[in-house]
Parts: sequence; C-alpha cells; structure tokens
Amino acid sequence: MFERPRAGERAVLVRLGLGGSVRAEDLEEFQALARSAGAEPVATITGRRERPEPRYFVGSGKAEEIASAARERGAELILVDHPLTPSQERNLEKLAGVRVLDRSGLILDIFAQRARSFEGKLEVELAQLKHLSTRLVRGWTHLERQKGGIGLRGGPGETQLETDRRLLAARMRSVTRRLQRLRLQRETGRNARAGIPVPAVALVGYTNAGKSTLFRALTGSDVYVANQLFATLDPTVRRLRLPAPIVIADTVGFIRELPHELIAAFQSTLQEARGAQLLLQVVDASDAQRDEHIAQVNSVLHEIGAGDIPQLRVYNKIDRLGLAPRFERDADGQASRIWVSAAAGSGLDWLREAIAERLELHVRRRWLRLPPSAGALRARLYAAGAVREERPQQDGTLELQVELPAAELATWAAQPGVQLVPDTPSRSSRRTASDTGAAAAPCAPQEGYLESTVAPGGTAVRY
Repeated sequence: MFERPRAGERAVLVRLGLGGSVRAEDLEEFQALARSAGAEPVATITGRRERPEPRYFVGSGKAEEIASAARERGAELILVDHPLTPSQERNLEKLAGVRVLDRSGLILDIFAQRARSFEGKLEVELAQLKHLSTRLVRGWTHLERQKGGIGLRGGPGETQLETDRRLLAARMRSVTRRLQRLRLQRETGRNARAGIPVPAVALVGYTNAGKSTLFRALTGSDVYVANQLFATLDPTVRRLRLPAPIVIADTVGFIRELPHELIAAFQSTLQEARGAQLLLQVVDASDAQRDEHIAQVNSVLHEIGAGDIPQLRVYNKIDRLGLAPRFERDADGQASRIWVSAAAGSGLDWLREAIAERLELHVRRRWLRLPPSAGALRARLYAAGAVREERPQQDGTLELQVELPAAELATWAAQPGVQLVPDTPSRSSRRTASDTGAAAAPCAPQEGYLESTVAPGGTAVRY
C-alpha cells in the first residue's frame, strides 16, 4: 500500500470531458477541492472521451501521459475528478507507482479533516469504511498472505484479505451502533424541544456560497469562516429573535456528485434540513454557474427528503456585483428572493423581515386563562420566554399575558382547558382591552393587524 506523506502532497489532477469538452468552471472547482484537501497541484491533465475505458477510465495513451507527468513532476498523488471503480484505481496506481484517489475519496478526505464533533467524526469514519470496503478485493500483495500457526500451515487458513474484511465489518458495526445511540440521544432532545413550539430555519446551499458568513451576521455566533470548499462541516444551531424566537442551523455545503456514502452517513447535518419549517437556500450571486448550483442543491434536498420544505432564496455576495439589496415576491405575493451581502451586512433587515413573514412570526400579545392543573403548561410558556405578566384568579385559575406569533398563539390556546381571555391588545400602547375598558371578540385580529409595515429603505411591504 502507498503510505500517505506527512507533509503536503504534490498532485496531478485529471479530468475528462465525457461526450464534450471539459468546462473551465468544473476544472476550477476540482482544483479548489484539491487545495481544500491540502494538495499542491503540479500538473493538470484533461481530455475527452465518449465513454469511460474499462481498464484505466482514461485511454491507455492518456494513462501513460498521466504516469509520465507524475514521474516528471515528482507527484505523490493522482487525483481523478470522476468516480473510479476499484480495479481502475488499482490499475492506475500500478502503472504510475503513486497513490490514486477519485472524486469520492477526495471529498471524504476533506470531510475527515473538517469534522470536529464526535458524531461528525463517526459519520465520516463510517462513510470512509463503506468506501474502503469496495476497494479491498485483490488490492495489494500483502493481502494475499496466509495466516500461519499450528494446525494452519499448509491448510486453507485465512487470507490477510479475509482478515481485513472481517476487521472492517466489525469496525463498521461498532461505529454504526455508536451512531445509533448518539442519534437516539439527539432525537430525545429534539422531542423535548418540540414541547416548546419554536420554528426552525436551516441554511442550505452550494459549498462556499457564504452560508457561515450569513449565519454569523444573523446570529453573532463566532463560527469558522474561510474562503474554501467545505469550510464548516458539523451543524451549528443558534437561537434568534425575529421578533419571536426561532432556531437557525448552519449545515454542510452541497456540491455536484456528492458521494452517496456521505448522504447516507451524514444524518446529523441532514436532519437539521429535514426538520426545518423553512430553508434559506444561500446562492453566490456572483457565480456564473449559480443556476446550475441551485439545481444541484435542489436535487440533493429531494434525495434526503427535504425537497417539499418551503424555501426562501438568498442571493449573497452582491457587493461583488455592485448591486443594491432588494426584496422580491413570487406570483402569490410571498417573499421569495432576497439579495444581500453577508460580509458587508447589507440587506439583512430585508432578510429578517422575509423570514418573519414566511414563518408568520409577527407577534401578538394576548391573555391566556389556564386551569389550576396546568402547571406544566405554565412552565413551558415561561421556558419559551413568552410570558409578560401573570395574575392569579379567585377561582384558582391563572391568567398569563403572553407575546407569541399568531400561529403559536393558536396552538397554545388549543391546549385542553386553556382559554383566550376575550380582550384585544393595542399594538401601539401594549395595553389590554380590559385595562382600557374596551371589549372585543375572542381571537379577533385587531384593526389593521399585519396589513403593512415599513421595510428597510422606507418602502411599504404588504403582508
């Protein structure tokens, strides 16, 4: 087996155009992937074929060209921007005398470097083990040795290959069991939080679109930000008030031809997207391939079961284009596209308004009457930070003045024994109708409620 050098690796990059020429954008992305893994590209070889060649993936002449370039440039690694079969990978390694890594292996290597949480490291290891399990068949000569020992000499014995397979399978079972326990703990915590209805928003998008920069700008969280592919890997969740509280999650970036091993293994990150009420798809507005990247992200979202979750598209990095922030609606009048610059902090007020609108987060203040037996419900309201005032009644009931989004208010009011006190608060004075002597029908919206508000820049936005 070829040992991995301790220092940075000099690499020859290989990409073919199958049925057409190699696109410059795809080649640039592959070079960025190689650098993200710590490789130093010393040569780039491109070509064109109608279909892959079974032995080397590339033709025999191109394979000789790759091997010659590796020898002449002192390369320690050959990176191929295509999925290779185990036999193709081994044949290229034997011809060139250096290690060969395909696109899936390269992305797995980057993920292994970036995983920080215990769960993330286990998920990467499981994906790597699954990838490696397909590459043990007649891999190297050391796998053909027979085990010795009394009673086994000259007999069938167990080959080193069979031993490696057995150890690999045992490790995969162990990692899977540990991940199942961690996911059960995460699910238990998620179910506990479900008792306090707080909407969840997830940032998704193509890698390096600026999700973490936007996450930091919105939440003030000190998350890692870098101009590289897959800068952040583990999901980060923070609380945000807009004006009602929500939770917002930063997830791993997507990319074309994302290895299926990662989609299958990365449940902690993908669950944040599947469990969200709204997805913010962050798009690099300055990228010429942004429409293609949007299609790639939507494809992955459908693959993980999040394709039907409502989306708000956020076009980031408009400062690179010299554009001003703007707010766009779809044919139904819903906020659908926001143009911002997370790095410059422009357009973020538009984004907050759009999130609040899509989640119906504009707050109402009402009194709820709770029965004497609703102590747990009272505690949950306090835990949600919704209670503004409390007044006990002579009959043992308790009245709480709460400030909640309309949808959440209806959810709480539907709890057994809970009643809405028949008064209507004044948004301007923040006083109840009972305080002013006015009367109102239960749950009736106040005059002009959510009809319009003034958006950043003084433009009226109708809700």
